[in-house]
Amino acid sequence: MPISPATIVLIVLAAVVVFVLFRTARVVPQQAVFVVERLGRYHGTLNAGFHFLVPFVDRVAYRHSLKERAVDIAQQVCITRDNVQISVDGVLYLQVIDPERASYGINDYVFAISQLAQTTLRSEVGKIDLDRTFEERATINMSVVREVDKASDPWGVKVLRYEIRDIAPPRDVLSAMEKQMRAEREKRAVILASEADREAQINRAEGEKQRVIRESEAQREKQINEAQGEAEAIRAVATATAEGVRQVAEAISAPGGFESAQLRVAEQYVTEFGRLASESNSMILPANLTDVAGAVATAMNVIRKGSDA
Repeated sequence: MPISPATIVLIVLAAVVVFVLFRTARVVPQQAVFVVERLGRYHGTLNAGFHFLVPFVDRVAYRHSLKERAVDIAQQVCITRDNVQISVDGVLYLQVIDPERASYGINDYVFAISQLAQTTLRSEVGKIDLDRTFEERATINMSVVREVDKASDPWGVKVLRYEIRDIAPPRDVLSAMEKQMRAEREKRAVILASEADREAQINRAEGEKQRVIRESEAQREKQINEAQGEAEAIRAVATATAEGVRQVAEAISAPGGFESAQLRVAEQYVTEFGRLASESNSMILPANLTDVAGAVATAMNVIRKGSDA
């Protein structure tokens, strides 16, 4: 059945309408923006939602995601301050905050930021020694973020953070570092052992010192106690002697006491002379052995003078 001209016209019109709708209607996803140009010039930015464009006049020139984006920074060789070559790679996190500047400020902001991150990383690594590259990762990361973010601001891109993923020194450097770490651990072990031995010797010396002090204090207390005991004994003997002398003096002063003392002295003289003769075969004798009365008189004269005193 042949198609009539009117039907053909309707089909063409329908196709034109569909084409126009396709060219004018735009649905922008969430967290995305479209940059629209009108007759080749920037016209506006379409946010998330449904939009109509002017057919054959407006067009979507650029599409940007507002999500945070992770960009892999390729591994590169960096030279440290002590002239050691190391391979470093990392990950850079960025986000588009101004779609217009991201579209017209630079041709490819991802490539530009990656190159800038690499050059900044080489510069920062060149400022420190190899031994510090591992412990200064956070400082290097912050330096890279600060410099790259400053450079990318005119492009409408915000650099959020940078993380060094791996640092790979050469094989011979790794071997030397392992030997150094092993020597350092052995050194610390020797130091700890020597410190422990020193503490033990100090403790033993302190214990010996305390022992000597305790023994000297005990000896001093012993001597003090012995001296006090001897003093008490001497005092007791002196008191008893004094009491005996006092009683003897009182007895001599009593009626008949002097005569009794004379008799006692004579008896003691004879007794001691006899004991002396029995204990020794040789002795010196006085010229007059029978003059007992003279010896007794001499002794009594001494007693009398003591009593008078």
